[in-house]
Amino acid sequence: MHAVTKNQPVPFLDLSTQYKSLESEWIAAIRETGARGSFILGPHTQAFEKEFADYVGVKHAIAVANGTDSLYLSLRVLGIGQGDEVITTPFTFFASAETIDMVGATPVFVDILPESFCLDPARVRAKITARTRAIVPVHIFGYPSEMGEIMEIARIHKLAVIEDCAQSFGALHNGKMVGSIGDTGSFSFYPTKVLGCYGDGGMVTTHSDEVNEHIRRLRNHGAVKPFLHTEIGTNSRLDEVQAAVLRIKLRHIRDDIAGRQKVAVEYTKRLANSPVKTPSLPKNGTHVFNLYTIRVPKRDAVRQTLTEAQIGTSQCYPQGLHRQEVYQHLNYKPDSLPVCERVCTETLSLPMYPGMPLAHIERVCEVLLGAIKS
Repeated sequence: MHAVTKNQPVPFLDLSTQYKSLESEWIAAIRETGARGSFILGPHTQAFEKEFADYVGVKHAIAVANGTDSLYLSLRVLGIGQGDEVITTPFTFFASAETIDMVGATPVFVDILPESFCLDPARVRAKITARTRAIVPVHIFGYPSEMGEIMEIARIHKLAVIEDCAQSFGALHNGKMVGSIGDTGSFSFYPTKVLGCYGDGGMVTTHSDEVNEHIRRLRNHGAVKPFLHTEIGTNSRLDEVQAAVLRIKLRHIRDDIAGRQKVAVEYTKRLANSPVKTPSLPKNGTHVFNLYTIRVPKRDAVRQTLTEAQIGTSQCYPQGLHRQEVYQHLNYKPDSLPVCERVCTETLSLPMYPGMPLAHIERVCEVLLGAIKS
């Protein structure tokens, strides 16, 4: 950790410090990749897929261009399409629902649990119809969803389960890594993620040989061999330079996750016995803190005070997906998902990254608590 002054600005995320620590390895990997002359689906990508699958505990990992594609391809390969319904959460990034529409299905939003912000299994059960084909639980902010109950619901009703792991790489549920429990796991390597690259990237995980082979075809224009195509696919391939940096960062990921958890402990300790509702910890798993998201009274005024103090924050998410303009035709009433509605007015994500200086944590908490009292 580097020295900081008391009133120094606090960034929401500091990627530059981590880059400096990896710079020599990263530059060497670029030189090696350039000298080899293989830039798409080459040896780095193949090795990263194997290393990633081993880490998550799955049989297959298929690298794709981004996290959105990982969801889209999973839905498509699992046969979700026109006329189908897919249950998911309204408290998530748009891609979790957008991809359901992209395959021709309809997202069905159900309310969330107030402690974890993840899907409420009881609400999932209540929303199953004859048209329901799949569930997309989102492990939000790094907190694993209640996968035991969700998988049991899916088994009873013969539904597919696509885990959205974009914000939760490395999180555990009952001893299993997220992404190894459902039919597929979808990961994003956007730079802000727990495991992020220096551009864009994604991964699909699965235990199924059939799903593995099908997604590998679809990510490369539906080709079974060069210039021989059996179906309409897409162009969703991870490039070698990104695969190279992800291999480097994967070797450090346990330390990075531990660093995030350490920052979370320091925040929680300083915010105890205050009006701030700090993140809950799962009873049967681990939280990897892609984001440290609190619930706080007078959220908008508090955030403004933090902004004026040059402290970065994020408002994830200001409006549930069920209330977005693009989904007005689904006719969700303002009070139909009350937990989500309330959480959207109270949540605020504080600065969070491995190696965040203690002085920054202390300054964030000092300004935050002062803003609440004022």
